[in-house]
Amino acid sequence: MGSLSIWHWIVVIAVVLLLFGRGKISDLMGDVAQGIKAFKKGMADDDKPAEKPADPNKTIDQAPSAPTANRSDVGSKAV
Repeated sequence: MGSLSIWHWIVVIAVVLLLFGRGKISDLMGDVAQGIKAFKKGMADDDKPAEKPADPNKTIDQAPSAPTANRSDVGSKAV
């Protein structure tokens, strides 16, 4: 078994084109290019320092907290 000659490659390419068609292959390459661009953008975003929130005690996903009773008030009775 030797290496593949040019005729082998031509036959392989012809079979691939018959199976997938030119449209599907170009769509696939476009999807691959978009994936690479998104990956590069994500990597560039990771390199930037994160912005600090204005109020470090409050984040977007926190609900406003209700005031809680003191622990000393819970068990004591008024005299």
